Amino acid sequence: MFGVSIRSIVSGSLIVVVIFTAGVLVGDRGVFAEQLNRYGLSAFAAGAISGAQPEDVDFTPVWKAWNILEQQFIDAYATTTTEGSTTTDMAAVRQERVWGMISGLAESMGDPYTVFLPPSEAEIFQSDISGSFEGVGMEISIRDRVLTVVSPLKDTPAAKSGIKAEDKIITIDGTSTKDMSIDTAVGLIRGERGTPVTFTIIREGEASVLEITVVRDVIEIPTIETTRRDDGIFVIELYNFSAKSSELFRLALKEFAATNYDKLVIDVRGNPGGYLDAAVDMASWFLPSGKIVVTEDYGGKQEMRVHRSRGYDVFTDDLKLVILIDGGSASASEILAGSLREHGVATLVGTSSFGKGSVQELIDITPETSLKVTVARWLLKGDVFITRDGIQPDIVVEFPDDEDIEADRDYILERAVEFLIVGE
Repeated sequence: MFGVSIRSIVSGSLIVVVIFTAGVLVGDRGVFAEQLNRYGLSAFAAGAISGAQPEDVDFTPVWKAWNILEQQFIDAYATTTTEGSTTTDMAAVRQERVWGMISGLAESMGDPYTVFLPPSEAEIFQSDISGSFEGVGMEISIRDRVLTVVSPLKDTPAAKSGIKAEDKIITIDGTSTKDMSIDTAVGLIRGERGTPVTFTIIREGEASVLEITVVRDVIEIPTIETTRRDDGIFVIELYNFSAKSSELFRLALKEFAATNYDKLVIDVRGNPGGYLDAAVDMASWFLPSGKIVVTEDYGGKQEMRVHRSRGYDVFTDDLKLVILIDGGSASASEILAGSLREHGVATLVGTSSFGKGSVQELIDITPETSLKVTVARWLLKGDVFITRDGIQPDIVVEFPDDEDIEADRDYILERAVEFLIVGE
């Protein structure tokens, strides 16, 4: 007999992915690379979108400024004259101006996840999807208009070099990140294996800025690790929500069921997210069919889209479930943890999550360019939004002062173990 009553653990395959939830990950490859730059990419409306010029907008100032620049601007610092420039050269220059105008328009929305991808950045994006590349192994985002580390991934160059979640990146190889887009930052961080990249970082609690050099490498990212502890607790460490995560999670739960344990810890600390479908599938092992996992709220511009449990629901009320979160838990991690907490299935232990609660679409502007647009917000059961402040744990773990922290101690896991065994 199992310590937890298991109704069934069925075989299944991953359903076609339509939405991604992750932030930008620097340095992964293969199928998980599909989520790297997408920030919750929704594929249901990908493709060209056209529309007439709005009647209440006067574009005359745009063309007036264009003509003034065309006729009068010179580069005061150029070392050569513009005489003899070919028509092709000028056509390329004008096209770059068009890309700049669209980039400025996207930036004017005030949303770090709404970004125009000109040909060079769109090409990088495509390489993320279809091929391998090399980097440092950390997820980055924009927080309060500052380039911020969401999480360095386990055993990657970034983690080994001492970069931490919530570090603020001020420069990359001496280039200021002020007003820099995510995609531009990714382009600077990526590079050939074995080459260095240096970050200037501001870290909370540090009196001065830090300079950290990371040597790029090919990044191998684990998906799941399991631990059967001697105290009757089974731990599943989940590092990402990739295309294979759902099946690996099913196998991990099957391993848990065979232990006769009734206490389970799911660790999504430092997990930047990934496929929404994987988060829904994992939540379905703990929720009855039809229960809301997450809803996409489009702000009234289209009908909300509700993602419901598939009803695997294999565990009885005997199960004691804790999910560990921290500032590196983002997007799909927040959806899994938040939904199971809102349904009363799990207790969250740790520190506040990152707070990535929006959905983006990737829309082709031309065959060579694309626009990532925030189109919706994540909404959990009970009209709970995943805000910029992140999800607050039920049990907040307080850490000692820096000088008193023991490097080998896992304070969050220790607190979770205490809660599962002692019950408080």
